[in-house]
Amino acid sequence: MSDLPSKHKTIETPHSGYHWDGSYRRFFEGWYYRITLPIHAQSFAFMYSIEDPRGSQPYSGGVAQILGPEDKYLCRTFPDVNKFWAHRDKLGLGHWGRTNLQIKPEYLAPQTFDSHIEEGYQATATLNQGYLHDPGSGKHCYWQYEIKPIYGWGNSAEIQKSTAGILSFLPIFEPGWQILMSHGLATGWIDWNDQRYEFKDVPAYSEKNWGGAFPQKWFWINCNCFQGESDLAITAGGGRRGVLWWMESVAMIGIHYRGKLYEFAPWNSQVSWDIEPWGKWTMRARNSQFEVELIGSTKTPGNYVRVPTAKGMTFCCRDTTHGNLHLQIRELLGGNVDKSGKQRSRIILEAQSSLCGLEVGGGPWDEVWQTNRF
Repeated sequence: MSDLPSKHKTIETPHSGYHWDGSYRRFFEGWYYRITLPIHAQSFAFMYSIEDPRGSQPYSGGVAQILGPEDKYLCRTFPDVNKFWAHRDKLGLGHWGRTNLQIKPEYLAPQTFDSHIEEGYQATATLNQGYLHDPGSGKHCYWQYEIKPIYGWGNSAEIQKSTAGILSFLPIFEPGWQILMSHGLATGWIDWNDQRYEFKDVPAYSEKNWGGAFPQKWFWINCNCFQGESDLAITAGGGRRGVLWWMESVAMIGIHYRGKLYEFAPWNSQVSWDIEPWGKWTMRARNSQFEVELIGSTKTPGNYVRVPTAKGMTFCCRDTTHGNLHLQIRELLGGNVDKSGKQRSRIILEAQSSLCGLEVGGGPWDEVWQTNRF
């Protein structure tokens, strides 16, 4: 199996490659792979990260985390940065733990990885594979699945875009953020504590972030498994991030539907949000042609996962993959207004899901975070 078949290269996004420049400055890069199993009403989210890869620094090392069924959590650290590898020109990374191989870490054919890597992972645009085992609890996860990308970040059959816009090519915004694959189909298996899940063509997603600074506070909404809508994927988020010497609060919404990206970002839209410390996420956005409303909610407690901070990987991010989501997109009808003076519009898409990813991170989250509605 090739790690990047040529027929899928058209959806490769900017920033797919590894960003570390070899310097000593604080640096992290993190990758997020998720699959959703509609028949089980469960998800698996795999989170891989590397910090201060030059090594011999207080927070140098790698981590692999999994948010599994019912938001259960599994984590293993990989302290040896020399056993991490990543491609600079395309999506590909891995970290080896115990192994009998005496070679420099690199991408391996899946069967070779299976035979020689006792603990670790490897992931590309079309593969996610690995083994984690916690000797303290006895919990484990083994997984291997292939991915068929459908949407990157942009309209189908066009050059793909940077999620954070053209300025993300410059080290101005920290951290950088890129949706690598907003929607794809996964086929393979996962063994979660001896419960085996086999699946074919289930929704898959991947994204990444990187940089030397860390967001103070953020929120995130992601779903590509909707009732009655197989060709629909949405990712939205916002936060307070560093821009040169100041902080700014920004947010965006991206929706892929029937070959088109509906993008609502600071450079082309008005975006507002109303995010509770936990339980409800509301976002609205409008540009010259469309307006969108997202309402996410959950009654589950979710779980905490580790994220990079100025003091290393810490539990300051709360997640669930069991969120409810209501999405509505309306097309604005020119200059027509109704009796109340509001611009007339028509609904072009309305969708629901009970398998949405919802997240809040950083802080403080003592009260609702909201912006003025437009």
